[in-house]
Amino acid sequence: MSPMHFSLYSAFFLGLTGLALNRYHLLSALLCLESMLLTLFISIAIWTLTLNSTSCSIIPMILLTFSACEASAGLAILVATSRSHGSDNLQNLNLLQC
Repeated sequence: MSPMHFSLYSAFFLGLTGLALNRYHLLSALLCLESMLLTLFISIAIWTLTLNSTSCSIIPMILLTFSACEASAGLAILVATSRSHGSDNLQNLNLLQC
């Protein structure tokens, strides 16, 4: 395994473990999701560069677009929960209440 692959795998799994273990604030969960998507974007961009194929060159841009949409939706949820509940603590949120 090359050092580049090892660093990309470790960055993805650090984001995944941060998402799984650190569930106190919504902002930290969103940052872990963004780090995972950024790692996927870099991995797919490097993969398309090594293939030298023009048919797969749009895939990283599509992933980056979905990542931006996910970030905007996450920030909208963060603002809505901090306005309604007063903080972004995930323990205070109850998904069964409207």
